[in-house]
Amino acid sequence: MSAALTARRLTKFYGDKLVFRDVSLELAPGRVLLVVGGNGAGKSTLLKILAGLLRPSEGRCDSAVPAERAAYLGHATFLYSRLTALDNLAFWARMYGFTPDEDRLQAALARVGLSRVGQERAGGFSRGMAQRLNLARVFLVEPQLLFLDEPGTGLDAASQEILRAEIAGLKARGAAVVWVSHDLAGDRGRADMVLALAGNRMAFFGPAADYVPGEVAC
Repeated sequence: MSAALTARRLTKFYGDKLVFRDVSLELAPGRVLLVVGGNGAGKSTLLKILAGLLRPSEGRCDSAVPAERAAYLGHATFLYSRLTALDNLAFWARMYGFTPDEDRLQAALARVGLSRVGQERAGGFSRGMAQRLNLARVFLVEPQLLFLDEPGTGLDAASQEILRAEIAGLKARGAAVVWVSHDLAGDRGRADMVLALAGNRMAFFGPAADYVPGEVAC
């Protein structure tokens, strides 16, 4: 099976400050990679490089998934506050190159528990509701490659379960997921692989069941 995502010896500097060096990985379709590390380890930077949103200082990253079937969810929600929830989804559908169908948009809202607020402006949403709408935006395109940067931020327990169920559903459909998480204990059991960043390097890359926090094993 060919890899959905391949990275070779990724290195990133900001000016003369090294973020990380020599990060390499392969991720097959239908697999979930959890990226972990302490604050400032470079998790979000790595995710942006893997998603093609940031250039590495050295190394290269290749994806076998077309750009229109890849999606990224970062800390910002990328929502338009003056548009309704449905209008936000319709806008993003057009950005991805397909004509939004009302039933499809409503189904996306239902998946994240926002059916009743489809006609409300996103600017009035709580952080948790905005993040759920952001998730609906991502899941609307049924991505084959999904990048998630701490997607549980601002979500309550019920919303967290929605998120985890959607990730499991994407995996079952053969999508590859790269997931930055601050909740290793809660999320490791849902991942196939773990990549740990520490000390400006890749401290571990391998099966999630084999990862022991604090150990260095590449």
